[in-house]
Amino acid sequence: MKKVIISGGGTGGHIFPALSIANALKRLNKDIEILFVGAEGKMEMEKVPEAGYKIVGLPVRGLQRKLTLNNLKVLWNLWRSLKKAKRVVREFKPDVVVGVGGYASGPIGKVATNAGIPLVLQEQNSYAGVTNKLLAKKAAKICVAYEGMERFFPKEKIIFTGNPVRKDLLNAVNERAEGIAFYGLDANKKTVLVTGGSLGAGSINKAMVRWLEKIAGWKDVQVIWQCGSYYHKELEEQLKGRMPENVKFMPFLKRMDLAYACADLVVARAGAGTISELCLLGKAVVLVPSPNVAEDHQTKNAMALVNKQAAVMVKDAEVVERLGEVMERLLQDDGERKSLSEHILTLAMKDSDEVIAREILKIV
Repeated sequence: MKKVIISGGGTGGHIFPALSIANALKRLNKDIEILFVGAEGKMEMEKVPEAGYKIVGLPVRGLQRKLTLNNLKVLWNLWRSLKKAKRVVREFKPDVVVGVGGYASGPIGKVATNAGIPLVLQEQNSYAGVTNKLLAKKAAKICVAYEGMERFFPKEKIIFTGNPVRKDLLNAVNERAEGIAFYGLDANKKTVLVTGGSLGAGSINKAMVRWLEKIAGWKDVQVIWQCGSYYHKELEEQLKGRMPENVKFMPFLKRMDLAYACADLVVARAGAGTISELCLLGKAVVLVPSPNVAEDHQTKNAMALVNKQAAVMVKDAEVVERLGEVMERLLQDDGERKSLSEHILTLAMKDSDEVIAREILKIV
C-alpha cells in the first residue's frame, strides 16, 4: 500500500484544495493511505476529520512581521514541530509528501527532503508563499496555477495544473432553484453573494453596514451576506431591527455550492481558491483583495483577472465608500455582468485535482 502525507493549512484556502487532492488520489487509487499534517488549533484540525481523514497537529505558528517577543515562542514551537514531524515521518513511512502551503507544511516538508522522501508542492497564488519558496529547491515537482512562476521556482520543476476546487461546487452549478429554496430567496430577483471567507472580512462588513439603507431600496435585488463567525455577534447587536428584508445575514454558509448557484454577482476576497472556484463557475465578481496577506498577493491575484476583463477590483481602503455604487452599476448592466462571466470562464482549469493527483502518483 502506498502512503502519502498531505501537509499545510491554517485557512480554508489551503485546506479545501488539500482535501480535493486527497479525494482525487482516492478516486485514482483506492488502496492509497493518506495522513494529513496541520497546525494545532487551526481549522484543518476540525475540517479534515469531518472529511474522513486522519490528521496530526504540529505546534507550529507563523512568524510575526514585526520584531516581537512572540517570535521567540514561534521559534521554540518550530523546534518542537520539527521534532514531532520527524516522529510522524518515521512512524508513518510515507512514499511521498505533498505541501499545499501555509506554515504548517514547513516542518514536514523539511524533514521529508532531509530523509530523501520526494516532496510535491502545490502553490495556489500568483505570488509564491514563503514556505513554498523555502522548500522549492529540494522539491521534486511544483504544481502552480498562474503563469510566470519561474520568478520563484526552478523552471524545470514547474507543472501548470491550476488550483483544485471542491467537486460539490461544480455539481451544484445548475441548481439555482434548490439554492433559492435553501436560502429562502425570491426566484424573480437578482441575487448578490457577499462573502469575506469563513472568518469574515472587516472592511467588506463595514461597507455593507454603510450601504444597507441603499440596498433596502433595491426592490428587484436580494443579498446573501456572509459576515464571518468572528464578526457575527457584534454585527447582530449593531443591526438589531435594522436588517432589510432583502438581506439574508449569516455567519457561515452551510451550502456554499447553493449560494454560488443562486448568485448573479459575487463580492469576495481574492484568495487563490476563491478565484479558482469563480473561474470554474463563471461568476461575475467584485474582488476586494485583503491587505493582510504576505507580499500583497491577493492584489496580484485580482489583477491577473482584471487585466483580462474577467473581474472588477475595489481596493480594500476604498470598499466602504465604493462598494454600493459598484454593485448597483453591475446589477443594472446585464451586458457587463455577462461579459465578466464569459471572460472569467476562459481562465478555468477543470480537473486540476486529478491532474495534481496523477503527478503525485507518478512518483509513488
